[in-house]
Amino acid sequence: MKKQNAIMALLAVLLLIAGFGYMVMNGLGVDAVGSAKGIHLGLDLAGGVSITYQAVGEGTPSSEDMDDTVYKLQQRVQGYSTEALVYKEGIDRINIEIPGLSDANAVLEELGKPGSLYFINHKDSNGNENYDSMGNLNKSIEELTADGSIVLTGSNVKESRAGAIKNDMGNTEYVVELTLDDEGTKKFAEATTAAAPTNDTIMIYYDGKPASIPVVKSAITGGMAQISGQKTAEEAEQLASTIRIGGLKIELEELRSNVVGAQLGTEAISRSLKAGLIGFAIIVLFMCVVYLVPGLASSIALVLYCLITVFCLNFFDMTLTLPGIAGIVLSIGMAVDANVITFARIREEIAAGKSVRSAIDEGYKKALSAIIDGNVTTLIAALVLGIIGTGSIKGFAQTLALGIVVSMITALFVTKLILRSFYALGIRDEKWYGRAKELKFIEFISKRKLFIIISSGVIVVGIITMIVNSAMGKHALNYSLEFLGGTSTNVTFNEDMALADIDAKVVPSIEKITGDANVQVQKVTGSNEVIFKTRALNVTEREAFNDMMESEFGVAADKIVAETISSTISSEMSRDAILAIIIATVLMLVYIWFRFKDLRFGASSVICLLHDVLVVVTFYALARITVGSTFVACILTIVGYSINATIVIFDRIREKLATTKDSLEKLANDAVNQTLSRSLFTSLTTFVMVAVLYILGVSSVKEFALPLMIGIVCGTYSSVCLASAIWYILRTKVGATK
Repeated sequence: MKKQNAIMALLAVLLLIAGFGYMVMNGLGVDAVGSAKGIHLGLDLAGGVSITYQAVGEGTPSSEDMDDTVYKLQQRVQGYSTEALVYKEGIDRINIEIPGLSDANAVLEELGKPGSLYFINHKDSNGNENYDSMGNLNKSIEELTADGSIVLTGSNVKESRAGAIKNDMGNTEYVVELTLDDEGTKKFAEATTAAAPTNDTIMIYYDGKPASIPVVKSAITGGMAQISGQKTAEEAEQLASTIRIGGLKIELEELRSNVVGAQLGTEAISRSLKAGLIGFAIIVLFMCVVYLVPGLASSIALVLYCLITVFCLNFFDMTLTLPGIAGIVLSIGMAVDANVITFARIREEIAAGKSVRSAIDEGYKKALSAIIDGNVTTLIAALVLGIIGTGSIKGFAQTLALGIVVSMITALFVTKLILRSFYALGIRDEKWYGRAKELKFIEFISKRKLFIIISSGVIVVGIITMIVNSAMGKHALNYSLEFLGGTSTNVTFNEDMALADIDAKVVPSIEKITGDANVQVQKVTGSNEVIFKTRALNVTEREAFNDMMESEFGVAADKIVAETISSTISSEMSRDAILAIIIATVLMLVYIWFRFKDLRFGASSVICLLHDVLVVVTFYALARITVGSTFVACILTIVGYSINATIVIFDRIREKLATTKDSLEKLANDAVNQTLSRSLFTSLTTFVMVAVLYILGVSSVKEFALPLMIGIVCGTYSSVCLASAIWYILRTKVGATK
């Protein structure tokens, strides 16, 4: 590269930083697209709309019907935000909380009142019309039911989703695809078989008015129906949503709606932002001190990475929550990791006698496979979690996937461009790039039995602890209200207390009563009302809560209303999360098998992942750290972090298998020792990010950061001490040996 080109390249990078910096500060156009201020924040960070529905009709709805309704509503509100929550309150109420919105009436108007949905034949058995061309009924629903004109009800629809197809003319048509249950399949087959010869209609009637009047063009006998004729994708999605919500087993009516504040509070947000800035500054300083000129190049690229990530959060309309921040922290760690892998390779090439220019080219070439494999395995997990997962899991997956893609681009292209530009401008002395030094050689493989015994012992302690906790009448883990449900207490104070004052003065008093740092606070906008969500409180604790409010804050007893609420993580959501993790693990195993041409590499990786999860669960059991929605994000972060570190070591083993005749034990030991600095330095930078978050964070943030730090240490330990050892055992004991 010529000096003129180097100057142009550096100017281009600086202009990119300035450009994205401007967009992050101000956005583009009148809508300020890409601005940091416009990022949608979750309920935990910014608050939103809270709507409470009451079941109507005779008798009390069954728990099964309520659970089914909660799950279907959860699917419905995903269109507003991946972080929307739906949960039961008492025995016949359902709460919906949608982050980032401030107009409850607009939500109610668009969401609609969940009501009954019917598929109605155009004509009855006598040939009389049941409705006119505008969809106005000629009979009541009871009459239509009595004479058999109701073909299906919403409960016969298992799934409803919008889509797009190409018609015979090659034009795009927007459709709604329905999947029916067994009863619905049979009834719909009979109705469409009768209507098809005359191209008659079957009206979809929802909440007292027609939703759609599609023409039956052919008999539909397989339980899969397609409704065409929607003019736009939005129109198709609206109809699909209407059918989904109309399939509820319970009819609901609005009881109340509020605009609520952030659950974590403004102090938690400001402290987290401050922690992120401090952590980032420490990482930049570390990279510059340890890796000199390459470290400076990566730091510049890391600034660009952060700006692009913030811009994309707004541009792609993502919702950011605390678990989402975990995804960003992990991707920052992986961005640093890609640079550390490359710089270590460059130093090795310089130590081997290569020129600085050749070392840079060769370093990037040799590091490429480890970077791609490590990032792709984590990206696979993120994509599966994003597709199958719900709620905070989907939000975590989205930010992680975004961070991985952006970090690979900046690490592989931007850092390399800056580094080559520095070289072209005359910074060519190897002292500015460093030379790999001979470190004390550690016999990791010979100590494999000791490592396995230590890990097994820790896991056994965790299992015993959980058994003892259960035997003592406590849950095996300290599950939060997200998993078990709890108590929601509405308190109307005598004055409009600021959220910061509530966090500083009221919450600590509640934590003393509950013994739990997982107190969620929501302030109802425009009133003195505050909602406190805690684990389930017994009678004594509720009395203590009321006494504290009266004695310390002068709140009258009739201004305190407590309700039992269900878990916000339903059994179906838990099932989806577990299924997503299993599928992601299997796909990672298959990818590693394909890339490394040996199933034992993949098996070793999965065993290490299982080890890391069990050790972190042991910590949760021993420390009784609250297991809430952030627990899932914590485990997923550790899995992604651990697999990436393991891949780097396995990449070195793969390389050595093709180039050396050394014994397997020496080969594995060499691979671990040669990548040891990378493992330690990457872990250190990521650990620092989380540690600063722990030091500066409020109590609920600390409960999230502490196990994450344990997981980072554990992931590093398993990658360095266990991964290659397990591979060695499988290689020598299972299948052919070398």
